[in-house]
Amino acid sequence: MWLLLAFLSAALLGFYDVFKKESLRDNAVIPVLFLNTLFSTLLFLPFIVVSARVPGVLEGTLFYVPQAGWDVHRFIVLKSALVLSSWVFGYFGMKHLPLTIVGPINATRPVMVLVGAMAVFGERLNLWQWAGVALAVASFFLLSRSGRKEGIDFAHNRWVVFVVLAALLGAASGLYDKYLMGRFDRMAVQAWYNVYQLPMMGAALLALWLPSRRRTTPFRWDWCILLISLFLSAADFVYFYALSLEGSMISIVSMVRRGSVVVSFLCGALLFREKNLKSKAVDLLLVLIGMICLYLGSK
Repeated sequence: MWLLLAFLSAALLGFYDVFKKESLRDNAVIPVLFLNTLFSTLLFLPFIVVSARVPGVLEGTLFYVPQAGWDVHRFIVLKSALVLSSWVFGYFGMKHLPLTIVGPINATRPVMVLVGAMAVFGERLNLWQWAGVALAVASFFLLSRSGRKEGIDFAHNRWVVFVVLAALLGAASGLYDKYLMGRFDRMAVQAWYNVYQLPMMGAALLALWLPSRRRTTPFRWDWCILLISLFLSAADFVYFYALSLEGSMISIVSMVRRGSVVVSFLCGALLFREKNLKSKAVDLLLVLIGMICLYLGSK
């Protein structure tokens, strides 16, 4: 059951990336991200309010948000900061790079999670897992070769650095999820981390974008902005539910979720008409084979 949910989450994440790319075309990044956090908060706020004010209505359902004190919420605030930091770097990188470049870079996150687990939790890698790491590293270098054909120098392009930083922070968030799901209620984590992101992003909007909005890319409304929040919230809901099920493995769930790159890659090719698809497809294939090696090594 949890594996099927991981595949569903991957598909939803793939479309989330597509809507994100479309929303950011010729658009201001910070307002788009602020609206994303606003809509996500509005999606979960009713569950928080009803759970607290109308006892018995949601209890026993998947949408019940239990009350918790600061001893729990301080961990969720850190989760919010990690996720939002990853999003900020990721959104800026997504705006300025082809989706067929961003997707494969993001697909290396399971490798980062694995290496992080080795460093933080003292886990040891077996031969299959080392093979997966090697293939992911090789795919990254091949992807840099494909990027050069489009004038993207991986070593000196700040948007590539932004996407890599987003992936690193996302991997850190994935490791943190393993810790959170072992101690706290999944719905409390998802609902409140969205709520805490709103004031954080609101402060960024007021401090960074509003004073310089006339000198930067203007903001325009796009209905894909709403779809970003809907698909991301659904993907995370399914993800946290999968992790809460007995026997679920964060390493496997994380790898399967990165399969979202297949959806985003195909949409980048078909909808955005991006270039050098043959060489990028080889890079993507290496990433996917690497993920299979990680799966075999984690069984």
